[in-house]
Order: sequence, then C-alpha cells, then structure tokens
Amino acid sequence: MPIPRPPLSRRAMTVGAAVIAVLAVAALAFVVLPQDSSADTSTRDARITLPDSPGSTGTVDIDARLYAPAVTPAPTVLLAHGFGGSKDSVDGEARDLAARGYTVLAYSARGFGDSTGSISLNDPDREVADARGLIDWLAEQPEVELDAPGDPHVGVAGGSYGGALALSAGGTDPRIDSIAAAITWNDLGQALFPNYGVTSAEGREALGDIVTPAAAEYGGPGVLKRGWAGVFFGVGAASAAPDGSGDDGTDSGTAEGTSACGRFAPEFCDAYTQSAVTGIPSQELLDLLTAHSPIAVASNIMAPTLLVQGTQDTLFGLDQADATARQIAAAGGNVTVRWFDGGHDAGGTDSTSDQAIADFFDTTLRDIDTDAGTGTEPFVYSTQRAADERGGDRNRRMTAPDYPGLTDDSEPTRTRSVTFTPAAENQSIIRPPGASPSAISSVPGLGSVLSTLGSTGAGAALTADLPGQSATFTSDPVDTSVTITGAPRVNLRVASLAAPDQAVLFAKLYDVAPNGTRTLPGGAVSAIRLPTTEGIDPVDVTVALPGISYTVQQGHRLELSISTTDQAYAVPLEPAQFSVAMTDNTIALPTVPAEESSNSTVPVPPLIGIGVVLLAVAGAIVAGVVRTRRRAVAEVDESLIDTPLVITDLAKTYSNGFRAVDGVSFEVKQGQVLGLLGPNGAGKTTTLRMLMGLITPTGGDIRVFGHKVTPGAPVLSRLGSFVEGSGFLPHLTGTQNLRLYWEATGRPIEDAHLEEALEIADLGTAIERKVKSYSQGMRQRLAIAQAMLGLPDLMVLDEPTNGLDPPQIRTMRDVLINYAKTGRTVLVSSHLLAEVEQTCTHVVVMNRGSVISSGTVRELTAAGGQTEIRVDDATRAQSVLGASGHDGAVIVDDGTVTVDLTDADAAVVIRELVTAGISVRGFSQSTRLEDVFLDLVHRDTPGSDTSKDRS
Repeated sequence: MPIPRPPLSRRAMTVGAAVIAVLAVAALAFVVLPQDSSADTSTRDARITLPDSPGSTGTVDIDARLYAPAVTPAPTVLLAHGFGGSKDSVDGEARDLAARGYTVLAYSARGFGDSTGSISLNDPDREVADARGLIDWLAEQPEVELDAPGDPHVGVAGGSYGGALALSAGGTDPRIDSIAAAITWNDLGQALFPNYGVTSAEGREALGDIVTPAAAEYGGPGVLKRGWAGVFFGVGAASAAPDGSGDDGTDSGTAEGTSACGRFAPEFCDAYTQSAVTGIPSQELLDLLTAHSPIAVASNIMAPTLLVQGTQDTLFGLDQADATARQIAAAGGNVTVRWFDGGHDAGGTDSTSDQAIADFFDTTLRDIDTDAGTGTEPFVYSTQRAADERGGDRNRRMTAPDYPGLTDDSEPTRTRSVTFTPAAENQSIIRPPGASPSAISSVPGLGSVLSTLGSTGAGAALTADLPGQSATFTSDPVDTSVTITGAPRVNLRVASLAAPDQAVLFAKLYDVAPNGTRTLPGGAVSAIRLPTTEGIDPVDVTVALPGISYTVQQGHRLELSISTTDQAYAVPLEPAQFSVAMTDNTIALPTVPAEESSNSTVPVPPLIGIGVVLLAVAGAIVAGVVRTRRRAVAEVDESLIDTPLVITDLAKTYSNGFRAVDGVSFEVKQGQVLGLLGPNGAGKTTTLRMLMGLITPTGGDIRVFGHKVTPGAPVLSRLGSFVEGSGFLPHLTGTQNLRLYWEATGRPIEDAHLEEALEIADLGTAIERKVKSYSQGMRQRLAIAQAMLGLPDLMVLDEPTNGLDPPQIRTMRDVLINYAKTGRTVLVSSHLLAEVEQTCTHVVVMNRGSVISSGTVRELTAAGGQTEIRVDDATRAQSVLGASGHDGAVIVDDGTVTVDLTDADAAVVIRELVTAGISVRGFSQSTRLEDVFLDLVHRDTPGSDTSKDRS
C-alpha cells in the first residue's frame, strides 16, 4: 500500500520556519537597528545643584547623565522623563539620539529618582526653572555646541510630565531652539477635571468658532478623573526622598514630613486632597494647575514645535494637543501636529513616535532633510477601525497637507453630519444611590485593551451600558465609510433632578457593526457637569465628544450613549434623575482628507539581500528534507512489508537512569487482535508511545509494515491510535472534533470514512453537542471513533473500555473482532483480562519492562492450570490418576475431581479412566487468562524462584 507523504514533515517545517524566522529577525535587526549605537557614545553622571526657588537660600540636587556622541561639540537635547520615572527611564531614547550625533542630558526631575526636592508639578519657579538652570549648565560643557556664549544649540523633549515641562521651558527660555512634546497636557486642571459640556451662549459660540479637528471648550469645573488622579497622586505619595531632606534642605523625617503627601509640595497636596474627596475642583486648585501647565506660556513659544499625541489616551486626549497647537499658531509660532496609535492606554510612546521626534530634531537642530513619511509632514495621523473587521490592516497611517484650521491660510476642518433616528420622547435615566453599580468604559492604562475587549462577545457584558442608567440614540447605517478625525459634536437638551453641582453625565460614541458588536473607539468618554438650575427646566448643552481617529465602515451604525455613571470618574453618590434628548438628531463628525502613507522605514536594497539569504536557507532546508526522505526510504525491510508490527530488542532508559523498557520483542501479524498485558509500571504505555513516535527509544527498533518508526515518520499515517487520553477541544462538538483532527492530517475528508466512525461511536444526537458536556464513557467512544478515522491498517488502543458500561463493552468487543476480520490489525492494552480473553487472539505479557510470556490466548490458558473431570466415582478416579503419574488430583465432590494435566494428553487420560471402569461424564479445562496472568506475574516478582532464575 502506498504511504502518503506530505511535502514537508512537520518537524522539517518547524525547524525550517524557526531557522528562517531567526535569520529574518537577525537580518532585519542588522539593517533597521542602529549598528553599535552605544559603541561611540560616552556617558558621565553629574549631580547639578540648583536654587530651590527664586530668592530661596535652599538648593536641590538634580541627578543627571550626559551622553556624548563620537563627534563633539554637537547639538544638544535636554530629555525629560514621564511622571514617576527618572533619568534611567529615558536611557534608551538618550542613547538613540546620541547615536544620531546629539549630545543628550537626561535627568531626574526634582522629587523623582535620586534628585532631591519635592514635586510641584512643573512649577514655573521650580521644575521649569530647573530646566533653565540645566541649560545654563550645558552651556559650560565642552561636548555642547553653542550659538553664543551661554546659549547652547539645544532642543527639549519629553513625554507626558516631561512633555509639559518641555513646552513650559520653551515658553520661558528663548535659548531653546526646538521642542518635541508627546502625550502631554495643555491645561492639567481641564485634563484631570474635564467638562466637555458647554451650556452658556458665549461658550457655545466660542466652540463654534474653533475649526481645528479636536477642539473642545471647557464648560467650567468638571468631574474628577478619579482613576487617573489616583495613579498620579499614588506615584508621588509613594516616593521617598533619597536622603530624607526636603526641598529646602531641612530634615523631613518628622511625622509631618512623612505624611500621606509623600514628596508632593504641600500647597498642591492640600488643594488636591480637598478636591479628591468632593470630586469637585476648588478654584484654588484649578488656578494652581493652570499656572503649572503649558497653557500659561504656550503663546510665548517661538521655537519650532512638534506635538505628538496618542489616539489611545483617556488621560490626555487629542483635545489637549489641539489647544496647545492653537495657542502656538495664534502667536505666530511654527507647530507640527502628529497623532499616533498609542498613548497612556497603550504603553505610552512607541518607536514610531520616538523616530518622529528624532527626525524632527534632525530637521530643526541639524538642518538635515528627511524623507517623506517622517515627522516633518504638516499633519500625520494614524486611524483605526473596528477589531471585528476582517482583511487589511486595522491601523493605517495617513498624511494630510496641514493641520486644518490652525492658521488663517489653512482650510477649516470639514464635517460630515450623521442623522440619528428621532426618539418618540425624551429618555429618562437615573443615577442610583451610591452610584453603584457604575458603568465601565476604561481602566487607567488599559483603555485600549478594554475597548478591544468590549467589541468581543466575552467582554461585551463587562463594558455594556447599564439598564436604566443610559440613554441611547442610534443612527441609520452609513452609506459610505467615514473616518472621524477629531472630536465630534452633538447638541443635547437635558433636564435634571439633582442636588446642586451634582448633575453629572457621561457621553460616548460607539461604532455598531451589522452583527451588533459595539466598539468604543479609544475607550474614552466625555464627562459633563451641568450648571445648577431652578426646578427641572431643561438646559441646552453642546458636547464635544472624545477626540478619536477612527474609520466607521460602510453599513455600520453610530450609537450615542449618555450615561449617569462611570467608574473611572468621581461620580456624585446622591441619587439623581435626568431626561435627555438630541435637539437636532445629528452629530457633526470632523474629517481630514488625507492620503495613506507607509509606516515602513526599512531601506529596500538590504531587503533584497535578506531575500537572497532566506532563499539560500530555504534551499538548504529542502536539500536536508530530501536527504532525510532518502534515509527514510532506505530504512525499509522489504521482508516485513506485509507485517503490521515488529518490535525488536526495544529499550527505553530515562535521564534519571530508570529503565522503563528492557529488550522487548514481539510481532503482530495481519488479522490479529493482540492484547498487551501487564501490571501498572510494566512498560506498556511507554512501549505504545514509542510505537507512536511520541518518544524515542534508547535501543532496538520498531517497524510498521517494514518501515522504521521515528517521530513524524510517514508510515504512521497507516496507524490509528488512542493512547493516554483523547485531548478533545471542549468547546467543539463531537463531529467538529473528528473533522478537525482529520483535516490536520492534510488528507481529503472523503478518505476519513467519517460515517463509519460516527456509527462506531454510537453517540446518537449527542455527537452534535459540545464535548465539554460529555461523560467519560462518551469521550471514550468518541476517542475510539477518532482512532478509526481513515480505517487504519494498524489500530493501537490504550484501555479502550474505560468508562464504558457492559452493553457498550460488548459492542466494542464485536467492533474490534470484526475490524480484524477485514485483514486489519488491532493492538489493545487493557486491564480487563476477561475482555481480553474474549476479544484477543494473541497476548503479550509484560512485567518490569520485559516480555515474560507471549502466544495465542488458547496456548497460554492451556499451558497450565487445572482440568475438571466429572466422573461417577471421584475416589476411584483420584486413585487411577495417581497410579498413572498425575499426582495432586483433588476431589471436589462425589462426582468431580480436578487435576493438573499440563504435560498430559487428554485422550490418554480419558482412556485410562474408562479402562479402569470409571464413567467419564465431562472433561473441561477450567483455567482462565486471569489465572495464568497472575501466575506469570507472581513468578516474575522479585524474590520468587522463577525471578531468581530469570535474573
């Protein structure tokens, strides 16, 4: 019978794929990553002492590290870290910039790392002044290029906390020549206490006059982002000063110095604590946060500025970068905006944003022209679509001519109105007492993951809006796909029954697929705090929904949800009731026309070289496979080509020295049903696993139809097996499991003989149920059916009757006997000796890793044991048998005697009894296979005489 051979064995494909993958990664790393980026970079640590604040006699020590490139003096970058980080947090970015020829000063901001002082959240007189002091220090270093004495040629960069520092420093120090700020805020008060609902006529008019994509207008004291604020405060409060000193050099080891404020400055800590309890910001705190934000100085920035903001960011949304860009542009500054698929909810910045910043510095600090597709485009953004869509990239990189509406020369942002189905009446929603349960839209740092999870069946229930707490409005399916690039706007009319300052709502915009899957782009919501009104008079409010960059596919719907709770925010605990309606049943979606651009920065010529290398490797693998096949073909014993199984001197010794199988040899011929017997630990399963190619013998060999068995040997396709459990997938039905198993072999489904296998399984309608609902017996029958798929020439079953009831055991016995009658062969390992005796034609008995007996069932049972003779006179029969040399005859009763006739001819014994005048009424052998098996094992037990002779 021809043996089907796949084009490549699984082992060859696995090894080949691994080799190709390793070489591909190594080759790509060689051409993409900077070669020996740190080889020519030197570093030196410095501790720089700066004034604590203007007019103060106290000082702070700033822990810093200078990275110098191979050639100095060089343009310099002052690199700030994110909140909770230190100079070590930006070591990778610093080394990359140094490898590009920049001198870099990375430092730990006061209150972080090994720097002293307290955290004042970018206080103009402290952290921002520190940046100016560090620039003074840089002007004195020989590695730094100068524009003039005391004026280094310097850029400032940072992400999040460091990004706000870079902007604030750029707005206060004219020596700064370039600024790159990523995922940061414009106004920290508005970012931590957002209010995206504008109710006043002046505010709504002001919002209408802003024509940039992600614009929002602050509607007054908003709702605390309790989750993110807790992260902020927790990081700072957990910090401990490295030397126990305060920002003025005094000892802070007192009880007061070790308060819950940690290393936060007292003025910020006190104001925040009060607002965190109420959830409403005091005016004092808002003024403090505004003064410590880029909004206070952005109008002074004249240096070229790059703003990189993430579309997966529930902390600092796109509206924050939009506001900063408008300020800089309005003052005549040069600003470039870039959105990338990242942010605080997606791990911060990534290699794409870091590359954009480095390219921006090449252009603004070194006057190096960069290729199209770097950070120098007027507006580059990434757009995303629903996770449930199939085909193509989920994320795309787009390039627009400019950032719309930023200057008088640029076109305003285009909008597309989407109509929503008018509601028959206003929708009433409530906020339950204690605001519990609360809706879940995002978790700090995991908003991107939660948004994706919400679009799956498993996560939809977790992120679903709560009944009675949310009003929903649904649009018609969009006739063409639309990319939302910025902050959509919607007009609402809301009436509330709430305590003063407690009218809080949350707006979010879902993408709903035709199958009902809902996706919340970016995982963001717009918090709204409505003004206190007399009675229940409705209030008109314009809401800026979260800024997103997202493509809604044709046929999808948009769903606007207005909710009373959100666990990420400080929701008032008092119960409240609201009535919500859309005033014009439309939402204005901002869109920015752009062309898709490539994300790749890998040069083409090296890729050609990689292709050549991979082709060579593939050729070597193919050659190896050919050689392996030739060896496989050569290892065929033609004399055994028609013999299903021959095992010769098989041995298996494990690494701990245990010898599980020792010199096992036996042969199984066509049409036989062979039982492999032995007590636990005899080596039966180890032998079967070697037969299946699952483990490798340490000695001897196994041949199936003359072919030597090795892991993955093609001849194993002629073998069906069930060894040590079925391994079915519980979430699939019985039929699906069988089909999946067969499809994995690569053979046509018509060759599986699936109907015959299903008939053998005898599961009835349960075959279409999921396997996790099956009993042990049902799983056993399904496993045997799986072993019989394709009607293999040799079938190997390990304990096939486990879990079967008596009628099923009888059926299984008939199946195996009839299967062997077709000329096929069955090898069964079982502990049910009575079933083996009735089912098998041959047996092999193993003990302690070796074969201790083999032969037909009849030969083994006839080889020893008692014969029962029924006679008319048991006493005379005992005497006659004794006189004939058959000692040991035992009288059972008056008409029955038993005797061991192992070496005697039954016909001779009967004749002797009849000649002596004794009537013989019956003559039968009473020995069972169980008796023979137990006797064989007992005699092979260590300590017995037989065992000693054998050893």
